[in-house]
Amino acid sequence: MDPKVERLRSAVSRLRRELAAYPAEFPDRGIAEDELAALAAMASHGTPEVPRLRRSLLLIAGSVGSVSALTTALTEVREAVDVFGGPTAG
Repeated sequence: MDPKVERLRSAVSRLRRELAAYPAEFPDRGIAEDELAALAAMASHGTPEVPRLRRSLLLIAGSVGSVSALTTALTEVREAVDVFGGPTAG
């Protein structure tokens, strides 16, 4: 398997586990869970499309970005998406 895809799968899996274990509810939790599931599906089907990866990352970050307990796992997902390259917002 492509090391980039494996890194993405690992990072997404970690964030999904940490989000599932996070006890508090927050308004956009469902959005984060849905987008993490989408990222996991993309990673399991080969090399994902960069624009779709970035869109999912933005939605996840917007959903869980204020939850400090998830910051490290979210950063891992962002870094895993970044290794795919492509255009960056800026």
